[in-house]
Amino acid sequence: MGSERRFALPDVPPLEFFGVGHRKFSILRSHFPKLKLVGRGNEVKALGSENDLDQFAAKWDLIVWHLERYGKIEEDDFERLVREDGTDLKRAASEDDTLVYGPGGLRVTARTPNQRKLVDAVGQNDMVFAIGPAGSGKTYTAVALAVQALKEKRVRRIIMTRPAVEAGENLGFLPGDLKEKLDPYMQPLYDALTDMLPYDRVADHLEKGVIEIAPLAFMRGRTLDKAFVILDEAQNTTVAQMKMFLTRMGRSATFIVTGDASQVDLPRKQESGLRFARRVLRGVEGLAFVELTGDDVVRHALVKRVIQAFEREESQGNGGGMGPPLGAVPAKKWHRNQAEQEGGDTDADSDIAPSES
Repeated sequence: MGSERRFALPDVPPLEFFGVGHRKFSILRSHFPKLKLVGRGNEVKALGSENDLDQFAAKWDLIVWHLERYGKIEEDDFERLVREDGTDLKRAASEDDTLVYGPGGLRVTARTPNQRKLVDAVGQNDMVFAIGPAGSGKTYTAVALAVQALKEKRVRRIIMTRPAVEAGENLGFLPGDLKEKLDPYMQPLYDALTDMLPYDRVADHLEKGVIEIAPLAFMRGRTLDKAFVILDEAQNTTVAQMKMFLTRMGRSATFIVTGDASQVDLPRKQESGLRFARRVLRGVEGLAFVELTGDDVVRHALVKRVIQAFEREESQGNGGGMGPPLGAVPAKKWHRNQAEQEGGDTDADSDIAPSES
């Protein structure tokens, strides 16, 4: 016969803990299959062996600590809290880990171990590469560090840039001047800024040049000094663009380069500047590489599963529906006289090589 214990929810709405349709609570249940967990009102009833109940109680204390500290809990937080060691999490958060306070008292913090590694790396190096999948918080953390440096007057300005790869394809067809054409592409950077600074202050800083958001091509020929500089979506830089950007660094500047090496939009034959930099700059004194993973994803829980599914497929050499990679299938030379000898029709579709049989 098992034992029974009751656990009271902290002072948060039950929906915040259980989730819509008890989705969050289902995550907790899945990690404790030997326990019968029943959630009603403001408490959870657990039935099972004393050993399993002790383990659950330890994780419950960690969940309550998280709720009391941050006021909310997401599905990925449940996954992380039941998987990781609570002692390490509390020790890491024992100091004030707030990077910046946004409008309405929003506390922006490094929420995962690898995000904290990024914060530590920027404190120890002038140039840091943050490489990880979509939603892992690399850009958001970088922007928070930039705003923190500006508020503490460690830098005079913030410069954020992206290679306008996708925007460059049909830029001329978009309405407006150059800024208006590029604004939609730069919107993720504006979104991060307005989470950390009031909208009117962001607008004022942009007008006065304290904050600058511009495509990568605008960096050529400049020396970026006394600034916190972020290159986002760096996987879409060419090798030449990456070299150009890194050599803009002034004496009193901090550079963060963020990107996802698995989401390159360049032509297939063109090497990504981010991949090249990761290969040739490792071990260079004064800079650091921080690798983020699917475990750092802080978007919807489905994002993590999507990333894991894609990574599994790509690890097996399946790159998607674009056919085999270039060079995987040797090209066959075709000559008109060969087609004539084979009885092919050289008048119709004469510019199309016959299929290989």
